[in-house]
Amino acid sequence: MRVAGCDPGTSSLDVLIFDNNAVADQVRFEPAELRAKPELPVEWLRKRGPFDLIVGPSGYGLPLVRAADCTDSQLDLMSLVRPDERTTARGVSGFSAVVRAFRDSGLQVVFLPGVIHLPTVPTYRKFNRIDMGTADKLCVAALALAEHDRDEPACVVEFGSAFTAIIVVKGREIVDGLGGTGGTLGAASGGAWDGEVAYLLSPLTKGDLFRSGVADAPNPELGRQAFCEGFCRTLYGLAKVHGFQDVYYGGRLLQTDSNLVQQAIAGLQENFFRFHRTGDLPSAWVKHAAQGAAIIADGLAGGRFASLVDHLKLREASGTVLDWLTHPRAEEIRQWFSSHSVT
Repeated sequence: MRVAGCDPGTSSLDVLIFDNNAVADQVRFEPAELRAKPELPVEWLRKRGPFDLIVGPSGYGLPLVRAADCTDSQLDLMSLVRPDERTTARGVSGFSAVVRAFRDSGLQVVFLPGVIHLPTVPTYRKFNRIDMGTADKLCVAALALAEHDRDEPACVVEFGSAFTAIIVVKGREIVDGLGGTGGTLGAASGGAWDGEVAYLLSPLTKGDLFRSGVADAPNPELGRQAFCEGFCRTLYGLAKVHGFQDVYYGGRLLQTDSNLVQQAIAGLQENFFRFHRTGDLPSAWVKHAAQGAAIIADGLAGGRFASLVDHLKLREASGTVLDWLTHPRAEEIRQWFSSHSVT
């Protein structure tokens, strides 16, 4: 069994090859490299094939679509860029070109769902939500579930270089999530928007989703305090609803500002939560989402992690990220993504 998984993160795109239950190779592509040559990851993989399956960069996700069957409208739904920003959107620059290269590669690539596509998330939690956790956050949860091999509820936190995302699992299934643009403050992102602020600053751009975090705080110490308290409030709220004690945490921020992560965790009661730093696959150094993507690829191909993937019910994912919007203009938004193709 030879598979690969990708993580299209804010700071880099990581790829890991998993061969017969062992890490065979891994690489990190910087944003500047991908802007100059979007097909670089595909070329790297092609030289190291063949593969039974590759989990490609999936953005906001699709209901488990083979890359060869992916339409231009579906590519649009993975990046969620408005038509007026298709060639200029800051923060996801080059993502569509990289995904298109995977789509057109001829390799055995699949695109994964996001949390909102999963049947294990109750419908009422999806109302007026899009970002309950992108596909790469689902992959981080898969890596944590490889460690949390029991039915008790648990929480998975990814402290990313831009966003903070939280996913809840029960009975080895994902049941809830707060994605980076729908949850608490991040290192670069302000998280969920106050509606009045969004109104006053409109029209917002995609790049605005990557601003107003700790990095933009007028006072660095106050920014860190807001990050820590916001995380505590969010985690306690989710714990009250779901009753978890085990918290698995990881992400790029642990490498770039581990003190901030430890400060946030220190604000929680250690006698209430059990903290676990998400482990790596043996010999792996790429981001956790790439490792989790390789685990999912292995499971989908019938390998060692097949039962883990079965619990996630990825094959039963359905719909689009826009299905649960109830605003009167929601249909207009859905029309954008059914009538415009990726550029």
